[in-house]
Amino acid sequence: MGLSEDVRGRQRRYVISMAIRTLSVLATVFLWNVERPVAIVTLVAGALLPYVAVVIANAGRESAPSLPSHFLPTPVHPALEAGNLKKTSDQS
Repeated sequence: MGLSEDVRGRQRRYVISMAIRTLSVLATVFLWNVERPVAIVTLVAGALLPYVAVVIANAGRESAPSLPSHFLPTPVHPALEAGNLKKTSDQS
C-alpha cells in the first residue's frame, strides 16, 4: 500500500470516529432529561472516543521486524581435551 493510500485510510478512520463521537455527544444532550443512564453512557463514550480515534488513526505503517541483512556465523569453540580417567594419588 502506498503512503498516500495509507494516509487517506487513516484520515477516513479518524473522521468516522469523530462523527460517531459527535453523534454520541448530541445523543447525550437529547437524552439527558429523558433517559439519564443512557445519556451517561453516551457521555462516557463521547469522552473516550477521541483517544480511541487517535490510536486507531495512528495504527498502520509499522514495518514488520526482519532478519538482519547479513549473517554472522557463530564462533567456533574448541572442544575440551579428554581428561585422564585413571585415578591418581594427587587427585581426590
